[in-house]
Amino acid sequence: MLPKRPVLDSWISTGQPAEFVDTILQLGATRSSAYVCCANVHMLVEAQQHQDFRRILSQAHVVTPDGSPVAAAIRFFHRVPQERIAGMDLLPALLTAAAERGHSVYFYGTTETVLTALLAQVRQQLPTLRVVGAHSPPFRPLTPVEDAAEVAAINAADPDLLFVALGCPRQERWMAAHQGCIRACMLGVGQAFLVYAGLEPRLPAWARHLWLEWAYRLWLEPRRLWRRYLYTNSRFVYLIGMQVLGRWVGRSQPHSRPVGR
Repeated sequence: MLPKRPVLDSWISTGQPAEFVDTILQLGATRSSAYVCCANVHMLVEAQQHQDFRRILSQAHVVTPDGSPVAAAIRFFHRVPQERIAGMDLLPALLTAAAERGHSVYFYGTTETVLTALLAQVRQQLPTLRVVGAHSPPFRPLTPVEDAAEVAAINAADPDLLFVALGCPRQERWMAAHQGCIRACMLGVGQAFLVYAGLEPRLPAWARHLWLEWAYRLWLEPRRLWRRYLYTNSRFVYLIGMQVLGRWVGRSQPHSRPVGR
């Protein structure tokens, strides 16, 4: 397992991109029913405010520093040279590695239109990748019978990796609720399906390094995201600022967590 370090009230995994890929593929190969969260600012603020969601993050086998501010907080508070491990980068890296090593994958969530485009892109770019299933569930709570049928279908397909795109925090709650039921490593990757499918362009690397991706997302979906970004970004800056102030007045901070969850 990758070592974890605290950012606000959540524990974030640290390591190099290749280490994240190797760890996740190992979890999938052992069918350990693990799950992976990609933690951005929104997710950490959600966890800071809701104890049940904080527990979901704490029980994840891997929590990647998805947002640039999250990675920067690790570098500042813990003196670890941590780079951003975004779900949009992790998805293609894992698919490429899975194709090379013979691992199987399953795509769950989003819409039929997105899944169709995603699968077409996978077939074009990674023709040897073993895609054992893809399913878009209804945009409503499933009945117990429906949920059991979907779990049975996923397990019958027997994937190593199950990529889940239901949106935050729904996908994280879904993965936690199905830990122990689904025999795969589950990964909440949200918007990464759209980007990989070519349905939503991504900013160039130089703009991402300037932390402009959130502004780009806001420009794409202003009506849905403006309230979230106004509140969560401001809240994150405030909470981090309070921690910095605490350091200046001599309050101690935990520096590391034992390897693992």
